[in-house]
Amino acid sequence: MTTGQLIRELRTNKGMTQEDLAAKTNISARTIQRIEKDEVDPRAYTLQTIAIALDVEFDMLNKNNEINPQLEIARERKYWLPLLHLSGLFLLLIPPVIIWLGYKDKIENMREHGIDVINFQLNMLLIMVPCGILAFLIITIPIIIFIGILSTAVILINTIRVLNNQLYKYPVIFRFLKS
Repeated sequence: MTTGQLIRELRTNKGMTQEDLAAKTNISARTIQRIEKDEVDPRAYTLQTIAIALDVEFDMLNKNNEINPQLEIARERKYWLPLLHLSGLFLLLIPPVIIWLGYKDKIENMREHGIDVINFQLNMLLIMVPCGILAFLIITIPIIIFIGILSTAVILINTIRVLNNQLYKYPVIFRFLKS
């Protein structure tokens, strides 16, 4: 039994509604709902407050805190995939490569997302380095700014798309890594 299930059971056994528990703990009813549905892992202070309101020992709630593997995988995916895409903002290959190597076999679709992000970064660097030299020799900064704005826009749009479970697209000229 998870902590959320235990809290729900203890609350209903005491004849309390979620609103009653919320009023007794100064925790919002929505947060109580999310805890009982195991959508969030409550902090120790929150568990302590709930334990007092339900008149049970803190250890009873704290020891019962099982981690739902499906929820944990979903949380990691929700966190690491957007972070992989955002890591491209630095135009350095190191952050996306580290994230990709660390999670490519652990998180669904990380391998494909990583390949696309790294290909895009390599393309931008391949364009930016010669353009940077040319810019300093001829036009200076505007070309670098344009490419920086363009790559930032592409990165932000793709990050938003990934957060909304939509398809993303990186325009690439050269494929350095294959899917």
